[in-house]
Amino acid sequence: MSVRKRFPGRARKVIFSLWGPGLLGLSKGLAVVDEWVDVDNLSEVAWQALRNVDWRRDVVTLEVPVDHLDQAAPPQAYGRKIGLDAAAKGPEEGHSMGWPERIEMSPEIRALVDRRWEEYGLT
Repeated sequence: MSVRKRFPGRARKVIFSLWGPGLLGLSKGLAVVDEWVDVDNLSEVAWQALRNVDWRRDVVTLEVPVDHLDQAAPPQAYGRKIGLDAAAKGPEEGHSMGWPERIEMSPEIRALVDRRWEEYGLT
């Protein structure tokens, strides 16, 4: 799930709201990333989630009722869920150093690299 952060704790709020209603309540793991992350690109989501998570601060786990078909739950229909807040953090969320800005290649550099793929041996 991607979110546009408008206030501290927004990613956690999204995690808990998605676990509440309907079939999304059956999901065992959720990762919340910034709005610019392409959630259809698993590599990009994994990169952001693994790079942006402080495992003490940004992981939410719950022991709750789960789908009765979940064979991983030791007592039937009762198990754990995990949520990752992989969105950028600000000082109000305990990140005092300031979050790094997102960097992108300029259109000129991107065009230059695209023209030179064969020269780089990456055809």
